[in-house]
Formats: sequence, C-alpha cells, structure tokens
Amino acid sequence: MAMLEVKDLEVYYGMIQAIKGISFTVNEGEVIALIGANGAGKTTILQTITGMIPAKRGTILFDGVDITKVPGHKIVPMGMAHVPEGRRVFSQLSVLDNLRLGAYSRKDKNEIEETLEMVYHRFPRLKERRKQIAGTLSGGEQQMLAMGRALMSKPRIILMDEPSMGLSPIFVSEIFDIVREISESGTTVLLVEQNAKKALAIADRAYVLETGNIVLEGEADVLLNDESVKKAYLGE
Repeated sequence: MAMLEVKDLEVYYGMIQAIKGISFTVNEGEVIALIGANGAGKTTILQTITGMIPAKRGTILFDGVDITKVPGHKIVPMGMAHVPEGRRVFSQLSVLDNLRLGAYSRKDKNEIEETLEMVYHRFPRLKERRKQIAGTLSGGEQQMLAMGRALMSKPRIILMDEPSMGLSPIFVSEIFDIVREISESGTTVLLVEQNAKKALAIADRAYVLETGNIVLEGEADVLLNDESVKKAYLGE
C-alpha cells in the first residue's frame, strides 16, 4: 500500500480549475519529484494534501486513511510535515523558538530535545545561530531553518515546496544534499522543485505537470534522459 495516494484530485480557485483530476502515489522511503513550469499547479497540490486548500473532488489517502477534509493542524500529528514555498519562518522569533514551534504537536519533552539535537547535528549552522532572530538569517539559512522546523514534528513524510528557490548555487547544492540525507535517514519525501535537473538527480520517480495535468511520469533517471523533458525543463 502506498504511504500517500492522491486519486482524481480536482482543485479550483473560484471558477478557475487549477488541478484537473490528477492521481499519483508516494511509497514509503521514496523521493518523489513533482516538476513543471510556474503555474502548473505544483504548490496547489502540496497545499491541498496538507489541508490548506480544500479539494473540490477526489481523495487523498495517507497510510490508507482519508485525509481529504482533515485540517492542516490535525495532519501534522499524523506524521506529515510541509516546508512551504518562500520558507515562511517566524521572522521575529529566534532560530530556537522557530524550531520548538515545529514540535508543537508533540508532548514528550525528552524526545523533543533528542529531535532538536538531531536537527542541530544535521544543520550545525542553526546551532551556531540558535539565539539569532530568524529574519536576519541568509536565504539559505532560512531554508535550513524551515526544513529543521518541519523535522521537529518527527514526520514520516515531508513535503518540500521549491527548497532551492532564490538561493546561491553553493546553497542549492547543500540543500539538495540535505534532502538526500533526510531521505536516507528514513523519511519519505515529496519534492516540488523548479530546478528539474537537481530534483531528478535525487528522486526515485517523478511526475511532470502542465496546467493542472500530469503529462508524464516515470523513473527519475529515465525522465532525466527523456528528450521532451530535456527540452522543456532541463534547458538542453
């Protein structure tokens, strides 16, 4: 059984249909990439899965449980975390306070501290800057903080929306290394990313979106060498 299963999903903004009956699956332990141009519907899909936007039709199953109408704050304790586009850190709070807020749904203080140390181990820069106000961090550091904050909920699956957006090339490489490490540590990843080449390089499988439709799907290494994908998304 798939960990996450999206069936015949339709999403509207008013009268405009943004997602047009798509279906896809994410199996436990996989890195799945959703790639496509701006406006293809990638962010909308993630926001619908995590309860931020209502679905008009279709079903979203997480571990076989229907979460289509479950609000976001109840989805997090079920084992799903979302790293939003644009990072969305709490800019007036310290790095440490941001991280602690990521664990809001958890009760065991000792386990929370253990997770905090794990996050600091993965992101040494966050430990160095734990007392710093989040809004004063660089873009790359804020992205690390957003990822660390999501990991504080101890998710089984993490949804990442454009983690490399607006970052310098050195930070882009670092962020993708971290995504790979998160996957290797046992967390399933659903990745939305404009940098198709980088995304396909670390993904197991991928789905290509165009104007709310899935137009192509397959093994990531196959899509990386697909002529139509190269031309449209890889600049080759």
